[in-house]
Amino acid sequence: MLSATATLDPAFRVAPVSRRTFGSFVEHLGRCVYTGIHEPGHPTADADGFRGDVLALTRELGVSTVRYPGGNFVSGYRWEDGVGPIEQRPRRRDLAWHTTEPNTVGLDEFARWTRKAQVEPMLAINLGTRGVVEALDVLEYANLPAGSALADQRVENGSKEPHGVRMWCLGNEMDGPWQVGHKTAAEYGRLAAETARAMRMLDRDLELVACGSSHSRMPTFASWEAEVLTETYDQVDFVSLHAYYEPVDGDVGSFLASNADMDRMIEAVIVTADHVGAKLRSNKKIMLSFDEWNVWYASRFHDIPPREDWPVAPRQLEDQYDVTDAVVVGSLLISLLRHSDRVTSAAQAQLVNVIAPIMTEPGGPAWRQTIFHPFALTSRHARGDVLRIEPDSPRYETARYGDVPVLDAVATWDEEARAATVLAVNRDQEQPLTLEVDVRALPVDVVREALTLADDDRSARNTAEEPDRVVPRPNTTAQLTDGRLRVELPPVSWSVLRLGVAA
Repeated sequence: MLSATATLDPAFRVAPVSRRTFGSFVEHLGRCVYTGIHEPGHPTADADGFRGDVLALTRELGVSTVRYPGGNFVSGYRWEDGVGPIEQRPRRRDLAWHTTEPNTVGLDEFARWTRKAQVEPMLAINLGTRGVVEALDVLEYANLPAGSALADQRVENGSKEPHGVRMWCLGNEMDGPWQVGHKTAAEYGRLAAETARAMRMLDRDLELVACGSSHSRMPTFASWEAEVLTETYDQVDFVSLHAYYEPVDGDVGSFLASNADMDRMIEAVIVTADHVGAKLRSNKKIMLSFDEWNVWYASRFHDIPPREDWPVAPRQLEDQYDVTDAVVVGSLLISLLRHSDRVTSAAQAQLVNVIAPIMTEPGGPAWRQTIFHPFALTSRHARGDVLRIEPDSPRYETARYGDVPVLDAVATWDEEARAATVLAVNRDQEQPLTLEVDVRALPVDVVREALTLADDDRSARNTAEEPDRVVPRPNTTAQLTDGRLRVELPPVSWSVLRLGVAA
């Protein structure tokens, strides 16, 4: 059996856990909105047409913020189409996903949904086909009290109080040639800076996110961030990161080490941002918003031939996640947490049906995919401060990411509650791993809970017929004796271990 060790000490704190790390994403793509969060006539639907079962699962998932309305969709979106009387809203062809957008759900509906879901809205604005004027218009409509034309229009449309949106994304993936209105770094940086400056004239308390690279394999990665931040550094608070992972050519070993790539991407963007800050002689630190991340079997999507029709809310990107996918999602959350000093916002893409932790059937049930569980448990139990861990672990060689440790782990310490949480992944595909953690520096003496997500059948999935086929189960091997936590981690597993003080 493999073995690894680690030490927890409250003296080695990374940063407080940011609740915004546990964000999600709702885009007008596939069935995320229509028959996802919104389905009038569904047995659980409320007076606004929102599915009550999805709202309940969203709250259970522990989502903190939700980014909207895109994604690629936003770069051709006219926000005005989604406000006012529904019967008067135009239908538009969406170039990003080759569908028809009925605009039944728009800004006001989304704002109402966020209040019901108890999440913070995070809005993206169109800097692909639009610019400064349109950004100011949607900001006025969303955030200003009555007394100006667009704010008064919002009131007339039934939303008396401002929506109070604090976080705004200045476009989406503008480095990507697939993006409607794709721009060079110089073009985008100038437009983003002008837009940010104007938006702050209207509302000084905004938090603004500049577009970073669409992924780390882009040929302009890092140079894009450097050029964009040179233009926008004084005007924005965040730069965005996006990354999706899937097994390539059946290489499960590399897939299980996906967060090694996430770590490197985060660290490269931090270095790049700080280099720009140093050149500008600024004391300001740009934070990172990892506002698109997940396991996504994108190669399957690219195999779909183009359609001649323009359907409304077709089934698109509805990946069915298995045990291995859930373990990878758990490890990606570990990476986000251990960089909490700079990654203070993130959004798993997406929330419902589209590469999502929640699935629905029109008129039917909603259920939790395997990836739901590591997100929900991490959001629920990662509290207080993130502790730095330097495990001593066996290592293995991957084709894509080189030499990586078998064990990946992070911990949090909630001093007020006197509670510690350890999140751990065993990447080995054959052998269990015995983990021993020295916790003598923490005033804990009992294992409050130990749960592990693993299965002998790693292709097992949750379905409408078997919604609980894969769930985290109690790990009875976890013991805390004389200040040392010992637990056995099965092959290809994700675990959460909660420590506290005996009553």
